[in-house]
Amino acid sequence: MEQQNYQYQDNTVFVQESSVSKKFFANVFLWMFVALSLSSAAAYLFGTTDSLMQYLININPNTGRASMSIFGYVAMFSPLALVLTMGFGLSRLSYAALVSIFVLYSVLTGVSLSFIMLTYTSSSVVSCFAAAAGIFGIMAFMGYTTNIDLSKFGPILMVGVIGLVIAGLINMFLQSEQFSMFMAFVGIAIFTALTAYDVQKIKRIGEGIEASGEQVLQVESKKMAIVAALSLYLDFLNIFLFLLRIFGSRK
Repeated sequence: MEQQNYQYQDNTVFVQESSVSKKFFANVFLWMFVALSLSSAAAYLFGTTDSLMQYLININPNTGRASMSIFGYVAMFSPLALVLTMGFGLSRLSYAALVSIFVLYSVLTGVSLSFIMLTYTSSSVVSCFAAAAGIFGIMAFMGYTTNIDLSKFGPILMVGVIGLVIAGLINMFLQSEQFSMFMAFVGIAIFTALTAYDVQKIKRIGEGIEASGEQVLQVESKKMAIVAALSLYLDFLNIFLFLLRIFGSRK
């Protein structure tokens, strides 16, 4: 009887740990959905409302030429600063502060994406968004279910991301449309693979959280869920933007 009681307790602990892991994973995708929703709403509102777009673009009344406003530059470049703040200040920031920065980042990124509505047709934006969602969903499922250890591909993929950034800076001077298209195809491949890699990493983080103790579960895991959601958000966003660069129909 005593041995059976211990077995029952062990099974109970296992079920609780599995529940904690799944809850963490669900929280990550919930925060990612929140970020995508905020960005989509901000992009649509600013991209389709002239009075709001005027905050981003200044029109010269004499020449009719458009130029970026101060708020436009803030919307374009501040998300990078917010990402760095979340990444390097994770241990110092409180959970409330981290959530606030994450929400602000999502909204400002959406505002910066509103220029897409001026460049591409609505139908191509919607179709590329749907295609990105399909690709992301398939790779997320593969990353969650595969038994292959994807951690060894992490450094290679990060080198690829750095290479994309450097190539993008070079192409700012070259202004080569062919090179831009080539980078778009490479970018889709890299961030598609990163999706599976990040999902598997997040799954393993969730599986290891229960060993950290109750206090860490309540505080640190919530903060880690925000950062993990940010990584998945960036994967999806880059897949979408590269697809739009290749298949998007310009106005």
